[in-house]
Amino acid sequence: MTETLVERLANFTVTSDFDQLPPEVVEESKRIVLDSIGCALGAIDQPKGRIGIEYGRMTGGSNRDATIIGTGDRVSVFGAAFANGELINTLDADAVLPPGHVTPYVLPGALAVSESVGASGKDLVTAVAVAHEMSYRIGKAMDYLRDVKDGKASPPPVYGYSSTVFGATAAIVKLKGLNSSVLSHALGIAGSIAPVNSFRAWSEHAPTSTIKYLMAGALTQSALTAAHMAELGHRGDLRVLDDRDFGFPRFIGTSRWAPDVITDALGTDWRFPAEQSYKPYPHCRILHALLDSLTQIVEENDIKLAEITGIKAWVEGFVEQPLWLNRNIEHVHDAQFSIAHGLAVGAHRVPPTKAWQDPELVFSDSVMGLMDRVTYEVHPNYVELISGHAASRPAKIEVSARGRTFVGERRYPKGSKSPDPETSMTNDELVAKFHRHAEGVIAATDIDSVVDAVLNPEKVDDLGTIMSRLGKADGSRMPAQA
Repeated sequence: MTETLVERLANFTVTSDFDQLPPEVVEESKRIVLDSIGCALGAIDQPKGRIGIEYGRMTGGSNRDATIIGTGDRVSVFGAAFANGELINTLDADAVLPPGHVTPYVLPGALAVSESVGASGKDLVTAVAVAHEMSYRIGKAMDYLRDVKDGKASPPPVYGYSSTVFGATAAIVKLKGLNSSVLSHALGIAGSIAPVNSFRAWSEHAPTSTIKYLMAGALTQSALTAAHMAELGHRGDLRVLDDRDFGFPRFIGTSRWAPDVITDALGTDWRFPAEQSYKPYPHCRILHALLDSLTQIVEENDIKLAEITGIKAWVEGFVEQPLWLNRNIEHVHDAQFSIAHGLAVGAHRVPPTKAWQDPELVFSDSVMGLMDRVTYEVHPNYVELISGHAASRPAKIEVSARGRTFVGERRYPKGSKSPDPETSMTNDELVAKFHRHAEGVIAATDIDSVVDAVLNPEKVDDLGTIMSRLGKADGSRMPAQA
């Protein structure tokens, strides 16, 4: 009998082994882990992060199996995964990979289960690699936010990151050491209980919901539930990915479904590293190439805020939606997506860390005032330029100051692999980003120890030795919010 897609994905998962992973896959996977832990540490004082922590505590029960990052709290696997998913995604500084955001959905369950079962660093890296490869391939098989039709940007009417539930579930089951039959059923269950794809409703309805495009904590719960239900004996829908008319492709509303993309050279050709990107700015990725140019202009010319009379930007073709056009900043969340606000903050020359979402900066008179001098329109060559390379994000910006116009233009943002070698983020740059987010949250000695352990997973026999270093700097428990 022909293997179904979930059975092939299950076999790929259980046969993947750290010692057989290509070096670039190992490297990218450990970079993802480091970057994500840093993003979580930087978010513990943000509203979304605090809510995630509180809910993780509420649902954490009496088990002390896993750690909520940045708090020192040990709760159940379910509680820790929920909180850590929310924390990783809070600043919107987390790594990105088609179909968009992947890591905040697939990593938290893997971290929690790794800690609970005493998995090694190599075990975690293998699970992370599998989860990202699977999520990337499924993402490439369906509609994409930057799709083009008849020469124009044509984002799909239904879109989101629900498909990452398969990679999230696979990582959990692999770390639990279960067989391919159990995993096949877990994947079948995962596809049947995955959250809805609500991205487009979210982006069209301003002010947008602060749970974002897909609540990371909620997806981690679906993945953990699917894994445990299969382990306990439930049967899953083994054809959920094969049935285009009534299965998962229909659930997520995709008009394109290319299963060959999912299975082609699966296990021998690892494809996610080529498109794995990192975010130097805690802001939606659509603005990063513009922020790169803006930063270069104001720093190289030492342009002061008072000298700026106007900023004009040419943006991506699909961003003419309320989410990105919004200028009514009521919550720090709104600042992460507003084009005008993001460019106004960028002109302030504040290092791009968690400080970008400090309310004193977000709602300051200088930022809100400069917003009024920011204008934008769609880049005239957007469609032509994005077709040449997956990392292409054409952007042009003009800064008016001192009676002059300073112009910056880029095609590839910092953080992505591209024909321009300068756009990739080096390990040193990711470590520096980690330090900026971790400072003041965990002890300085623990920062260095965590970096060393994550970047050398073969030396880590028990992931708990890393997670135990992710509590408060003073050793105290983070207090509950009133």
